[in-house]
Amino acid sequence: MVFNGKYKAVVSNMNSNYNKPDSTIINELKKIVGSRYVLSDECDIQGYSSDETPFQKPYYPEVVIKPGDTNTISRVLKLANNNKIPVVPRGSGTGLSGGAIPVYGGIVLSLERMNRILEIDENNMTAEVECGVKLTDLCTEVEKRGLYYPLHPGEISATLGGNVATNAGGMNAVKYGVTRQHVIGIEAVLASGKIIKCGGKFVKVATGYDLTQLLIGSEGTLGVITKIILKLSAKLPAREILYAPFNDLQSAIDAVPEILKLKKYPTGLEFIEKDIIDIVEKYTGKKIPYHEYAAFLMIIMEGETQEEVLAYFASVEEILLKHGAVAALVPNSEGAKRRLFDFREKFYPAIKNYAPMELIDIVVPRSMIARFVDRVKEISGKYGIPVIAYGHAGDGNVHLHPIMKGISESEWHTKLPLLLKEIYLVGVSLGGAISGEHGIGLVKKDYLPLQFDRSQIDLLRRVKKAFDPNRILNPGKIFD
Repeated sequence: MVFNGKYKAVVSNMNSNYNKPDSTIINELKKIVGSRYVLSDECDIQGYSSDETPFQKPYYPEVVIKPGDTNTISRVLKLANNNKIPVVPRGSGTGLSGGAIPVYGGIVLSLERMNRILEIDENNMTAEVECGVKLTDLCTEVEKRGLYYPLHPGEISATLGGNVATNAGGMNAVKYGVTRQHVIGIEAVLASGKIIKCGGKFVKVATGYDLTQLLIGSEGTLGVITKIILKLSAKLPAREILYAPFNDLQSAIDAVPEILKLKKYPTGLEFIEKDIIDIVEKYTGKKIPYHEYAAFLMIIMEGETQEEVLAYFASVEEILLKHGAVAALVPNSEGAKRRLFDFREKFYPAIKNYAPMELIDIVVPRSMIARFVDRVKEISGKYGIPVIAYGHAGDGNVHLHPIMKGISESEWHTKLPLLLKEIYLVGVSLGGAISGEHGIGLVKKDYLPLQFDRSQIDLLRRVKKAFDPNRILNPGKIFD
């Protein structure tokens, strides 16, 4: 790997277990999908050889197809399964774990055309969407009707199918949970071409195994998700943010359990360290209040009225000051509030612009965040690789960015895998998991045995085999 953005693309990872789609297969695909929706020229398929995963070398598929409906996908998968050709489902390509990269070549199943919002049912407060609908488009449409899809992952141009496949979370997860809590029905196509429908417009079910929940977070390895029924809620009109600086991260984290014991629950509760503040200030050219302090909490709250939210913040302020907060600031104008939200949303692009970096999204028990970050800093010093930390204090999801700053490229190659392994081991030892919201995909699968023993991984393999005996669906992801 190199870090100037130029890679030698790999056409496919040769594997005798798989066949390539030859000209005969490609012609069959054209009959099924339509010639204009089948791409096989190198210049056309280049954009489907990678996703947003940092430093991951691209792998070219042999062919990209763009189906427009579920029945077409069924015919494509039946053809691929009969000929043992790998198929990689792909949404917007915004994933951060290599989940949409065709490491064995074959077919990339681009779901971009399946972008219809099929129904918004105001009485049942549900939305039925195709897998290629973008999160931002759904939010716009439901909010026109006074409804709300509350999840806010970092990338609003991601598709709902991708969100479901990775069980995406985001800043609002403290109150609203993750994608899993909002999906009540799924249509999917199995590797055999069989179309299955799980769940529906009901809020509870006790009928057999819950295949809906099994498919959520399966990263395209068990089936191709084609339609989704989502639970909606009513949107509260008032949304405010409180910003509190601290002299150290431990004091900030110590305040979190007490905040979450209040009768009302915040929408989001973020922790921030000074390192990322400095980087975003340089990136945006704008300063944030109290930027000289070591750590910060950002608390997002929704309510019926601004007065209701401010009354809640008054209770929060007492807790924050008791735990050593220097101040508790609530912006007094829409512009100031928007600047704080914008500042938080700039974290990832600012770090990408600052230096070559890796990405970790470990989740630990909330009370362990400060201890975990302290251990990460010790490991960072040991290997001489700076690590930027921030994340969701309300749910324990810690985002870490080892950056290639003050270290040579050769040292980075040598030391980074050792640093990553130690960090994952610490996270697991503190009762955590190696991914909170980005999934395992390609880049984290070598670390899965740090969390699961052989019997658990074998159980996952048996589930995979039951759904996909020929292992054609997104092979090389989660485990080999």
